[in-house]
Amino acid sequence: MITRTHRFHGHGSLRFVYARGQMLRGQYGSIKYILNTRNKTYRVAVVVSRKVHKSAVVRNRIRRRIYEIIRSEAENITEPYDIVIIAYSDVLADMDQADLRERVIGKLKKAHIIQAKPASKPSGHAIVN
Repeated sequence: MITRTHRFHGHGSLRFVYARGQMLRGQYGSIKYILNTRNKTYRVAVVVSRKVHKSAVVRNRIRRRIYEIIRSEAENITEPYDIVIIAYSDVLADMDQADLRERVIGKLKKAHIIQAKPASKPSGHAIVN
């Protein structure tokens, strides 16, 4: 789970992102985001509607899996973005973790929230003495 400082507090914050944020859509969900200069760090919310699945256990599993991906990539989010990840399908609960990670990180990179890591340059010498 991510820390309290990286979570949303209140519906007004979510409304701000919904009203003014940019959106990237995917097959199983979407990401709404906006740069919020009033904050010092990023904030994330994962929204999983009851329409996705009736069981709260499944909805919470989807939330936890996405929060874990965000937590593991936290050092790569350098700007104070407000991010809302909206899940559309219950397929996310049973999807392979590597595939889910690739989808979420891919969308965050496409939104320029996470900067792509530069490829390491090979050294000029084959053998270093």
